[in-house]
Amino acid sequence: MNKFIFAAGLLLAQTSLAQQTIDPAALAVLPTVQPAALEAHVRYLADDRLRGRLPGTPGYQLAVDYVTSQLKQNGVQPAGDKGTYTQKVRLRRAFVEVGATASYQPVGGEAQPLAVGSAISFYPNPGQPVVAVAKAPLVFAGYGISAPELKYDDYANLDTRGRVVVITRQAPKQFADNERQYFTDLRTVLENAARHGAVGVLLAAAHADARLPEFPKGVVSAMGSDGQVAVSRSYAAGATQLVGSISPATLQQLFAGAARDTGQVLSALRDGKAASLPLPSRLSARYASRYQDVDSYNVVGRLTGSDSKLRSEYVVHSAHLDHLGVGPAINGDSIFNGAHDNATGVSSVLEISKLYAGLKGRPRRSILFVLVTGEEMGLLGSAYFAKFPTVPKSALVADINTDMPTIIAPLLAVVPLGADHSSLLQPVRAAADYLKLTIEPDPEPTQNRFIRSDQYSFVVQGVPALHIKYGNKTADGKNNLSETVQAWRALTYHKPQDNFEGGTFDWTAGAQYARLNFLIGYQVAQATARPTWNKGDFFGVRFGK
Repeated sequence: MNKFIFAAGLLLAQTSLAQQTIDPAALAVLPTVQPAALEAHVRYLADDRLRGRLPGTPGYQLAVDYVTSQLKQNGVQPAGDKGTYTQKVRLRRAFVEVGATASYQPVGGEAQPLAVGSAISFYPNPGQPVVAVAKAPLVFAGYGISAPELKYDDYANLDTRGRVVVITRQAPKQFADNERQYFTDLRTVLENAARHGAVGVLLAAAHADARLPEFPKGVVSAMGSDGQVAVSRSYAAGATQLVGSISPATLQQLFAGAARDTGQVLSALRDGKAASLPLPSRLSARYASRYQDVDSYNVVGRLTGSDSKLRSEYVVHSAHLDHLGVGPAINGDSIFNGAHDNATGVSSVLEISKLYAGLKGRPRRSILFVLVTGEEMGLLGSAYFAKFPTVPKSALVADINTDMPTIIAPLLAVVPLGADHSSLLQPVRAAADYLKLTIEPDPEPTQNRFIRSDQYSFVVQGVPALHIKYGNKTADGKNNLSETVQAWRALTYHKPQDNFEGGTFDWTAGAQYARLNFLIGYQVAQATARPTWNKGDFFGVRFGK
């Protein structure tokens, strides 16, 4: 049984044990959240003048200035770099230069060219301008998973030092959702290969008709103050240099002369058995990357807690401030305004800060409000903040993230992504009960939504985190809100049609989101004990301290 369903069911069955008493002081300020205020924030942040809030542009800076001014008005103090409200994040957009070459040498034969673009493609390397391997040995490492604790290891008894690792991108079916989400994430795959001394990784397309990835807009990473890559979803520091994708036909070529063919190894993998082996072919490749660097900013504000000891710990309320900028026109519009994604989430955090500021007494722990850059580029701003926070990293106790709350219908039920991994489920339950919201399990666990938003950046740093999404409950009893949302997303998500003008919004639902997240954060800030990972939880065991 899914752990979340079990936990939620247990709490529902034992209401008297689960029910928590929320401080009346927190309940007293809830009415101050006004739908009109949320509407005003979104109207500004999604205006054409901000040109889609692309990091490093004047439009994004307007968004930074706006949220900074709002936090100031709400009495929130600066908590960024050097007494400011901002934390600088240098973003590097890397492109593969024209002229990349690749070939493979089958056992006992002459080198054969690989067509760049159709047979093989390369990820730009943000930390190494020129990548070259010559006749590098190849090994097949299944899914690229090393999980001895789960009695599975594609790298067991496989020598990968100085070799290029070939990995299938087919989804492993023997793992639960959490494990599958983590192990198939590209960053995890690359880090695992680097730990095993590989000089490169080739990702084999899962389907015969799959197109190899192209990066006309480049791939973005965050750079550290030392000039090295600090955060990236497509680069792993260490031995790994080359990262590329290959077609199923190329995979067949590389397997020529191996002890087992692709049909045998892929069949074994589908049966849950590791099927790693050395490949007789060797790879030669060379490509160069060029860079465009810009400075962008996270916005960080603080309300100091009231307890002399607990005020040194922080509960984070986060949302991403960026969107996609300007792109090819769709139905005559080229500005990707991001009204729902994520101006609504930012407006929620701003109103949450107003709720905290309106309390007669501050909560015991301090509160951080963090509006991050680069989410659309791979969770870069949140990953940078979680790795290099402007407060001591050990002082971060929880993150409550808001990303595209999808306020297009009345809010009657919620899905607290991530809450089932830690004790955060308890304050979620209490807050939802008070607001008469039903808690539902994730209806789409295979969509990996938990690792696709900024809360995951905190999780990998060991901080319990969650992200509240809409539930399926509707007032007419049909309980099919997910269908309505899917139809709406098809027309608006990551399109210029995600606009304020002519958009669909339920501002009352937005106010409920803000109240819910505030009550969750407030309870965490008031509790004597900081949140803990559930015993044996996958993410807690892997990342918790």
